[in-house]
Amino acid sequence: MKILLLEDDKILCDSLKELLEYEGYDVDKAHRGTEVFDLTFPTVYDLYILDINVPDTDGFDVLSALREAGDDTPAIYITALTDINSISRGFEIGAEDYIKKPFDPEELIIRIKNKYERTGQWIVLGDIRYDPVSRVIEKEGKTVILGEVQHNLFHSLITEQNKIVSSYTLMDMLEQPSANALRVNLAKLKNKLGIEIRNIRGQGYMIENV
Repeated sequence: MKILLLEDDKILCDSLKELLEYEGYDVDKAHRGTEVFDLTFPTVYDLYILDINVPDTDGFDVLSALREAGDDTPAIYITALTDINSISRGFEIGAEDYIKKPFDPEELIIRIKNKYERTGQWIVLGDIRYDPVSRVIEKEGKTVILGEVQHNLFHSLITEQNKIVSSYTLMDMLEQPSANALRVNLAKLKNKLGIEIRNIRGQGYMIENV
């Protein structure tokens, strides 16, 4: 699970990052609001943890801008602001949770585990990670978007690693099924993801994880 942590208190930020990484999360940190935009441009995150009173652009404006850009990544606010107007504004913008400072860091871990962890298990193939539940594909930490046909082909092959998937099963996923069309789609899939797909003559195809 990849988390972006925005906190201008560098000591607290480092402490939370260390705790989250100890729990197995992959954490990027930012101390200024504008740094969030630099980080989210090339990288897709599973969760945002955002302080509100930070330099440049506050946490409200950060999340508001992300939501306006179509980013629906879950977000938790951590802040010393306790007035009802601030809390209401945070939820109106699109935050899913709100933790008031000071707080026990273990509370943050409990909330993440109970509410935000993926239900699926990542399948790893080299520099590629795939969540068969959400069907998210990541290559070198960046989300890869495939067309429906190629995504379905990839799903069938990656979830049956080291097993042969018959050509007939794969051709059923094509709009106009044929052996040639299957070969073309698999060649495009190989090139886009940089993976090896073996042709088992007379039987089908397979992805080997060696």
